Amino acid sequence: MSSTKTAINPALTEWTGPLGLPDFTAFNDDDFAAAFDAALAADLADIEAIVTHHEAPTIDNTLKALQLSGKDLDRVSAIFWLRAGAHTNDTIQALERVFAPKMSRHSSSIMMNPLLFARIDSLYEQRDLLGLDPETDRVLDKTWKGFVRSGARLDEQGKARLADINEKLASLGAQFGQNVLKDEADWALFITDETELAGLPNFVRDAMRGAAEERDRPDAWAVTLSRSIIEPFLSFSENRALREKAFRAWAARGENGGETDNTGIVAEMVKLRAEKAGLLGYQSFAAYKLDNTMAKTPKAVMDLLEPVWDKARARAAEEEIDLQRLITGEGRNHKVEPWDWRYYAEKLRNERFAFDETELKPYLQLEKIIEACFDVATRLFGIRFDEKTGIPTWHPDVRVWEVLNPDGSKRGLFLGDYFNRQSKRSGAWMSALQSQHKLDGVNKPIIYNVMNFAKPPKGEPALLSLDGARTLFHEFGHALHGLLSDVTWPAVSGTSVSRDFVELPSQLYEHWLTVPAILEKYAIHYRTGEAMPKALLDKVLAANTFNAGFNTVEFTSSALVDMAFHADGTPPADPIKFEAETLKQLEMPDAIIMRHRTPHFTHVFSGDGYSAGYYSYMWSEVLDADAFKAFEETGDVFNADLAAKLKQYIYSAGGSRDPEELYKAFRGKMPTPDAMIEKRGLA
Repeated sequence: MSSTKTAINPALTEWTGPLGLPDFTAFNDDDFAAAFDAALAADLADIEAIVTHHEAPTIDNTLKALQLSGKDLDRVSAIFWLRAGAHTNDTIQALERVFAPKMSRHSSSIMMNPLLFARIDSLYEQRDLLGLDPETDRVLDKTWKGFVRSGARLDEQGKARLADINEKLASLGAQFGQNVLKDEADWALFITDETELAGLPNFVRDAMRGAAEERDRPDAWAVTLSRSIIEPFLSFSENRALREKAFRAWAARGENGGETDNTGIVAEMVKLRAEKAGLLGYQSFAAYKLDNTMAKTPKAVMDLLEPVWDKARARAAEEEIDLQRLITGEGRNHKVEPWDWRYYAEKLRNERFAFDETELKPYLQLEKIIEACFDVATRLFGIRFDEKTGIPTWHPDVRVWEVLNPDGSKRGLFLGDYFNRQSKRSGAWMSALQSQHKLDGVNKPIIYNVMNFAKPPKGEPALLSLDGARTLFHEFGHALHGLLSDVTWPAVSGTSVSRDFVELPSQLYEHWLTVPAILEKYAIHYRTGEAMPKALLDKVLAANTFNAGFNTVEFTSSALVDMAFHADGTPPADPIKFEAETLKQLEMPDAIIMRHRTPHFTHVFSGDGYSAGYYSYMWSEVLDADAFKAFEETGDVFNADLAAKLKQYIYSAGGSRDPEELYKAFRGKMPTPDAMIEKRGLA
């Protein structure tokens, strides 16, 4: 059925595709607008039914009814935002610019509805008398605080201003992300002289050839700004001038002037966020964002980041001396620049550990690493994965697996979208088409991972770097958090936890990639079929903390700049100048830049996700290093008793209990940063 101005395509809300998926063949891009409008209206009707209910507020007629409201909107949104990130186009982007602010305005109208808040507030005030089970009590608490943090207690003038701010922030965030995607998609460095490919291994050349063909240049090789190409190019290209050109383009995403320049957007977003925090009674946006996290305060975040920063800078200085030695040894007299670091670090790794990425990569086939992810999940949690073929999704590259419980019953679905394309934003992420809950029957999770690996030539396997393999494990850890969720209420399902706890399941899962038993089984040479030699495996494990200073400086500088933007009630007018001044105060090494510079820091400025929260990866890393150590202490990294506790308290519990309480239930105590610092090689 094709849409008209009045007709609504039911395929967007009534999912009749195979295995309970949407039927992706039954709708097109033009159907979203009418479906969104109808779903927004239906959601408001659901809310109206709650606030006009003739009986006094109860958990069923208010809290439960609110949780189950807006089903059509949930479904339309799930498909649309999937498309906006993983397979966009001009139509989707135009709709995104319309619906991001419209969705914000809609949410504000609900969260600031005085009659609805009065019912929630009534339940909250008498919660100790309601005999609630712990999960329901937590959902009520979370819901009440969500209303308050959304302005429910403000006067009418304050509510109106906050709604305006939220709407504007949503619009700016959508534009920020689209600008970064356009800068990434539009830029390419085409190479037609094969001599300029000196130093590049075949896997990089093949990826560059594929990228050029995608851009209708079969006569060339293309350096693009996708990490799967730009990083190996910077690591292996002997042409320093081309490395510099590519690096400068990579670093300047979102800062090129014209329509895609994000500097003005950042300035406005930071200003609006500070005003929003002030309206809600907080000293800064960071104080507002951290109020409902494990960290609680900006001081707690800085107490973690600052000691690590000092150690990282010291280690990076030692590493830079080693790189400068290599440069001098080649008879060159230039200092280490940012476009030199990866290139000479690769040489140093070869010198120090007698292997480089080219020797390792043939053993890291995408297909085998996917199998390794599944095998670890089976060993730890008993679940299995059954691939289903021929099922239409949002793109032909997407793969579908049915997830089975140990007894063979169906648990949910997992979808993987692994290859880079121009229609996909950069990075890697996990999300859900449908989250698990049991509030109105059994809702099975439909979880997906999106990656940006370079697509190999037809008939050839996709080969990953070690970082790429870790990314696959990381995002699959998030996927397991959604797939293993076992809660009643949607509000606490899966990854619905505090931002500095949500990275624990993903970062913890990375540890199993380099378990010898896993690498021995799945690190198989794509041509010979032979397992990775033990000598090479030993080198890989020995080099686990190589370049630790560089890696930690890249990350921690990004986290510190994020906090600097949001921890002050008087935000800067010039974000680029502020970034530079902040890095100068931190004594940032000249040869390293932030992993995510401000104009393309999508974690922080494309939406609200990790704003004043990029530190979360390191906060969770403190937990994940300690959690894996628990397995190592048993002498068995697949210890069944510990795996059962891990499933119960971390992967299945979602946000049903306080995260600190959950971690202590698993480990018995909260950790110190020591294990994380040791894991990073900074001890």
